[in-house]
Amino acid sequence: MLETKLFDYDLPEKFIARYPAATRDGSRMMVLDRRTGECEIHPFTDILNYLAPGDALICNNTKVLRGRMFARKEGRPDGALFEILLLEPVSGSSDMWNCMLKPGKRAKDGTRAVLTDAAGVIGDEYFTVIGRNADDTFRIRFSTPDIAGLEEKYGRIPLPPYLHRDAEEADAERYQTVYAAVKGAVAAPTAGLHFTREILEAARQKGVNTAEVTLHVGAGTFKPVSSDYAETHEMHYEEFVMPESTAELINRTRQNGGKVLAIGTTTVRVLESCCDENGIVSAKSGRTNIFLYPPRQPKGEDMLLTNFHLPCSTLLMLVSCFADREKVLAAYEKAKAENMRFYSYGDCMLLK
Repeated sequence: MLETKLFDYDLPEKFIARYPAATRDGSRMMVLDRRTGECEIHPFTDILNYLAPGDALICNNTKVLRGRMFARKEGRPDGALFEILLLEPVSGSSDMWNCMLKPGKRAKDGTRAVLTDAAGVIGDEYFTVIGRNADDTFRIRFSTPDIAGLEEKYGRIPLPPYLHRDAEEADAERYQTVYAAVKGAVAAPTAGLHFTREILEAARQKGVNTAEVTLHVGAGTFKPVSSDYAETHEMHYEEFVMPESTAELINRTRQNGGKVLAIGTTTVRVLESCCDENGIVSAKSGRTNIFLYPPRQPKGEDMLLTNFHLPCSTLLMLVSCFADREKVLAAYEKAKAENMRFYSYGDCMLLK
């Protein structure tokens, strides 16, 4: 049994990046040799030095919903204020969604609340509570199926709770990757936030192939591992798509001796959900609750770019499949010694 506490480390608040770097590609990148444990710190723009013609760069093209909304019960100025986090539409419905609601104790079946804009002004659209789900999320029905319109009028980018701040105007752009295309995530695939269109084009000019998968990051990505052992942690499900063209590129790259770089743990979750024991990737779509932790070894990719993750998190366990846990945690200690920035808006690590 793998003890959760083995992935604990001390992280003072000062290391948490509450805002992104001044420029999208302005972060630092720790490069960790998976075999030796040696690590060096470079500017992120050096990433192309670790890719060769014929390699493949695979990223997650999910787009973050403007899914954080507020509403007043019964549309009264003194009515209970609800905070909503949209998770995903209820299957087969255009106006019914699964969501998180605060305060949940006031969200009785049949409760109606009217949405408010950023200034707190009560609008015209509302939702009705349909019921509570087994996982303590809720089903709500909006007064309109135009969810995109509701996002535009009432929605805000749902920043991670550990940033301890509300989303600002700049976050609408900086908390999305430049290749975000398929709306459905509650959190950004943050390793991809470092890329600019210019860096991606430079990679293609170098002969590096690029391709995309989709995995809609769910709220469970922030769920701490409360179990004492990894094996007893219940992983959340997330929707994914592995296109045929991406699967073919990955297989062809490795057959030709090239390397596959996965951009972020979410991309790894897709690749590992779609590959067999020999590392052959197949086109698939559906929902995955794959949980990757040592001693499992990655089969669908050769390198990983990722940010620095929370202590005792499933993401830190996943990273420890690419390099021994001791090497990863030693690299984290060096990152702190070098005042690198942690979490979603922080610096990144390349495991090669």
